[in-house]
Amino acid sequence: MTQAGPVRPDPPRRIVLGIGGGIAAYKVCEVLRRLTEAGHQVRVVPTKAALRFVGAPTWEALSGLPVQQGLFADVPEVPHVRLGQTADLVLVAPTTADLLARAAHGRADDLLCATLLTARCPILLVPAMHTEMWEHPATVHNVEVLRSRGTVVAEPASGRLTGADSGAGRLPEPAEIIELATLLLRRADALPRDLAGRHVMISAGGTHEPLDPVRYLGNRSSGRQGYALARVAAQRGAQVTLVAAHTADLTDPAGVEVIRVSTARDMREAVLKAAAHADAVVMAAAVADFRPADASPHKIKKTQSDPDPLSLMLNADILLELVRCRLTGQVVVGFAAETGDSERDVLAHGRAKLVSKGCDLLVVNAVGRGGAFEVDHNTGWLLSDDGVETELPVGPKSLLASHVWDGIAARLERFAPPSSAKLREAT
Repeated sequence: MTQAGPVRPDPPRRIVLGIGGGIAAYKVCEVLRRLTEAGHQVRVVPTKAALRFVGAPTWEALSGLPVQQGLFADVPEVPHVRLGQTADLVLVAPTTADLLARAAHGRADDLLCATLLTARCPILLVPAMHTEMWEHPATVHNVEVLRSRGTVVAEPASGRLTGADSGAGRLPEPAEIIELATLLLRRADALPRDLAGRHVMISAGGTHEPLDPVRYLGNRSSGRQGYALARVAAQRGAQVTLVAAHTADLTDPAGVEVIRVSTARDMREAVLKAAAHADAVVMAAAVADFRPADASPHKIKKTQSDPDPLSLMLNADILLELVRCRLTGQVVVGFAAETGDSERDVLAHGRAKLVSKGCDLLVVNAVGRGGAFEVDHNTGWLLSDDGVETELPVGPKSLLASHVWDGIAARLERFAPPSSAKLREAT
């Protein structure tokens, strides 16, 4: 069994950061700062309109490099060819409706569009525009054309836009853009549109079981892995429902419906309801096995010299219920954070759990070996009920998520999406 060693930082890469002419350009300053702090060489290529929102001195100060502004600057270096040829990633944010249209039609009327034509590395376009523009048939068509060519066009977030408007078309938060860019640098084929037309349900976070109005029984789950699974699924085309327990410090993934819960009983109710319409169910949440048999209505005072012993009762096994009540063709995936003991190692415990739960796939994480709880990276194994075992590489949780979705997508290919089938009532 391979143990996860210390996580090595990503090697420096060459990134072209294109800036479109939208008000959201100011948010990309944070994206640039984080990329350069990670050691990457970032060449900023703004459109003329972009420089009306954020000027060249800002981009140059943050990148430490001159801004590339025109087709006829540094002619001997042939920048409109060299930038794309030598880049490891081209990231464009915000990508306006105009930029999407010009890219889809292969225009080369400025340095940024010319760079898109010459790039042979992953291209990530992050749209930002008003909802009416994003939903216009012309934009929808342009996005389809770009995706058909292998360009990654990210799903925008929903929320407050320019002025009082609100809706789909908001630029995702810088952390999410960085996560997607980092994923593509690690794995260029991580975001195919192979989940388009599918509805998936994911649980995330750790449940809290009240002891009294102040205290609770909980666990160390941050919800990061579940959120990464949701983010990657949405960018691979799925309709995503995320049932989240106590993940207040995490930003909701763009294009994802989030349902917030607190206790294991809340989680069970929300998960069973959402699973009734899902092609795949991924139980990444750390659901408490036990809850206090009698939660105190008042704070338990420290002055009690001999406090009553804590009496616990079992919570429902949600994963087991999902397996028993699954839809025809539905893929059910469990997560197991394990530690070895005197009888079995982590992987042996995982194999036993896969059998006892009866799920299709089980992700096994070794707790305390550089992954699992309260960190940004993860590793482990993906176990299948047909006996196939895949070791998952150490890396960002979005990287592990992409490999999990590979396994799920391969299974879903065998079945058509369920139409009107419903989850049988849990017993």
